[in-house]
Amino acid sequence: MYKPVMDLNTYECLVKTEFTARKYVLGFCLKNQQRFCPRCRSRKFWKLADGRRRCKHCRNTFQDFSGRWINQVKLSCQQWLRIIKLFELEISTRKMATQLRISYNTVYKAVTILRLAILATDSKNCRLLLKGEVEIDESYFGGRRKGNRGRGAAGKVPVFGILERKGRVTVEVVPNVKAETLLHLTVKKVRRGSIVYTDRYRSYDSLMFCGYRHLKVDHSIRFSQGKVYINGLEGFWSFAKERLMKHHGISPKQFPLYIKEQEFRYNHRKEDLFPLMVDLITKFGPNLE
Repeated sequence: MYKPVMDLNTYECLVKTEFTARKYVLGFCLKNQQRFCPRCRSRKFWKLADGRRRCKHCRNTFQDFSGRWINQVKLSCQQWLRIIKLFELEISTRKMATQLRISYNTVYKAVTILRLAILATDSKNCRLLLKGEVEIDESYFGGRRKGNRGRGAAGKVPVFGILERKGRVTVEVVPNVKAETLLHLTVKKVRRGSIVYTDRYRSYDSLMFCGYRHLKVDHSIRFSQGKVYINGLEGFWSFAKERLMKHHGISPKQFPLYIKEQEFRYNHRKEDLFPLMVDLITKFGPNLE
């Protein structure tokens, strides 16, 4: 079931003034509308003349967004909400900067913060093992090059993917597609006893010895045989590649952030992304809690 997307009138009301924008963002930060110290969680503090607060317990001085992702870039709440809306609509960073009349570097930093917040959330989700019927496959991302395609392609970035049928997908950039690498990630992310579907790539041959029921489909003959297929994961690869092509080249260093963004979008494709992303940037960042 699709969750209704926020209508334009509601969004315009949110960003109409800095007061309304800040009130909306604070709704994700405050527990029961009560402020607390980000360091020790104490609710007892003094209010200072400059609007900040000082904790009575640990003497930490803080403001409403201290220690949160949103505080990593000097933008107003109005500007943040507009960037998030354009990010949701997959508008390029350069076009965002032009439309919002904000410097490219500032918008780029804000968008990177969004992707880092997505990555941090995924790190917490990794603790939840995938189970039941699971599809496993690997794909290759990168610019157009002459020579072999697929597993024999040179200069491409290999990405390993696992999809829980009727559940979520998780992807990981890997250094290679050797059996040791792929089996290690499978054991780390998939519950023992699950049914694992793959193609006939030899790196998956040892799955049956790792506590899984392993079923394979031979793509040289057919793409499915009853319930034995990896079409769900193939669908994700198409979803991700179509969107990543719009960036016209991504550096290997930044690529993990971009592929995790596509994972997030795919897992929440039936939900309204706007409040989800506002919630992400109002969470505490690394080493800041």
